[in-house]
Amino acid sequence: MAEIIKRLPALPAERALRVISGRWKAVILYHLFDRPKRLSELKRLVPAISQKVLIQQLREMEEHGLVHREIFRQVPPRVDYSATPLGLSLEPVLLALCQWGQRHADALNERDLVADCVIRPRGGRATAAEAPEL
Repeated sequence: MAEIIKRLPALPAERALRVISGRWKAVILYHLFDRPKRLSELKRLVPAISQKVLIQQLREMEEHGLVHREIFRQVPPRVDYSATPLGLSLEPVLLALCQWGQRHADALNERDLVADCVIRPRGGRATAAEAPEL
């Protein structure tokens, strides 16, 4: 763990961006907000990602304390991935980034090119979240 911390920047904002940067990390974490998932389920939810990259991104998030991997000793072996409390604390941050992305698209007249921000209540169904007025 100390080796990873040494590689992370000292500036808090830069550190936060480094931990969540990566093409798929936010998407993977989003899918883990509501409940643990198996690798095959994550792959199904994010079909554009290769299995190699999915595993790499999960390992990086595990190293940074955002994701927990639980191995069940059974035949065949089962592995579940879940967001840690630290990972779950990024939910409002990712929602704020999503809402900012919508405002950015609006400002560039590209609103029809972006999706709605969706929050998933833990264990519940997804609902659209409204971006706050500025």
